[in-house]
Amino acid sequence: MTIAEPPTHPPERLRALASWQANKVATLGARLTARHMQLSARADFAVLAALEEYGALSQADIGRCLGLDRNDVNGILNRLEGSRHVDREVDPADRRRNVISLTRSGGAYLQELQAHTDAVQAALLAGLDPAEQRQLHQLLAKLLDTHPPQSA
Repeated sequence: MTIAEPPTHPPERLRALASWQANKVATLGARLTARHMQLSARADFAVLAALEEYGALSQADIGRCLGLDRNDVNGILNRLEGSRHVDREVDPADRRRNVISLTRSGGAYLQELQAHTDAVQAALLAGLDPAEQRQLHQLLAKLLDTHPPQSA
């Protein structure tokens, strides 16, 4: 039995699966992101973006919104608070919880991180023209909107 020329790409059955393609794109996106940002900066970006968009939030709300475990949220907030990117205060309405807000320094840091994420997105989507990029974003958003968020 003779072995044919080695294949240069995965079998069509795999390439035809949207889930397989999405996984490969996610892996590629993670690799590109790792080149531009430290792992901790990725979590910082998510938390700061949530605070910028939604305003002050409880630690629990941040975790639910981002699908993060509360212990992970606490670690991220400790780091951000230590750098003065967020303020953490006891909620006057419920002294058992903390309210987190974005500081001016945090807003500046978010803009810095945004530049890195923009570079990643540009590299990831380089093979698509702007209309295709918008269409891909719309289709992915539609898919995600049809499935309930999963908490960590």
